[in-house]
Amino acid sequence: MTARLILCLALLSPLPSLADSPIAEVVCAPKAEMDQRLAIHFGSSRAATGLRDPETVLEVWTSPQGRWTLVQSHANGQSCIVAMGENWDMPLSGQKS
Repeated sequence: MTARLILCLALLSPLPSLADSPIAEVVCAPKAEMDQRLAIHFGSSRAATGLRDPETVLEVWTSPQGRWTLVQSHANGQSCIVAMGENWDMPLSGQKS
């Protein structure tokens, strides 16, 4: 029974090879550093921003390859990656779906 539990825990724990994920590299950082990493390392640019509350801004960063990153920036200067994904598509403004 103990051997099975150890095996299950080993299989469910994060593997070092999974650290290649962009979100594993940086989750939170000072805003300037986060912006630089998204632009230089991932080829992303800010596509949209929105005010969440008086002290929090949400930003969507996209890459030409269709990857997207949702970043939450706080008034204290810290930015955190909230979500990431692929196949970003932004319809043209003014067009109805």
